[in-house]
Amino acid sequence: MAVSKVVSVTCEMGDTFRIDGQLGNHKLVIDQPKAAGGQDEGPTPLDYFLFSLGGCVASIGRIVAMQQKINLRGMKVSVEAGMNPAGLMGKPTDDRVGFQNFEVKAEIDADMTEEEKKAFLDLVCARCPVHDNIAKVSVVKHTAVESVAIA
Repeated sequence: MAVSKVVSVTCEMGDTFRIDGQLGNHKLVIDQPKAAGGQDEGPTPLDYFLFSLGGCVASIGRIVAMQQKINLRGMKVSVEAGMNPAGLMGKPTDDRVGFQNFEVKAEIDADMTEEEKKAFLDLVCARCPVHDNIAKVSVVKHTAVESVAIA
């Protein structure tokens, strides 16, 4: 396996559900809805996860369109995913904890037939790293490290 690029982020949580992250020049906030004990100061991790899939599909769509000299006026990507929240709440279930299915729908504003749009979307999804990470098994390693005082 040849890894030539590493992407990393760091998130920090204090004594509430709010999680702050500095991603390059961008500050992001994750939180939970008030009904779930948060302050609703940002999207949930699951919201960001689905946004990252939709955003990656749209971004790769722009790259493919530029490479193929397609006049892509725009794309609207919708992502839905189904899950059983019992496991994440600590309740017994035979279902996996994460999403069990995903549906990506793309409205493609370009002078293409429906067949061409489908082929374009198939190519885009095949090149989308987030789509790939969801569709295929990836190795995830987790390690607890020595605590440091949070300022």
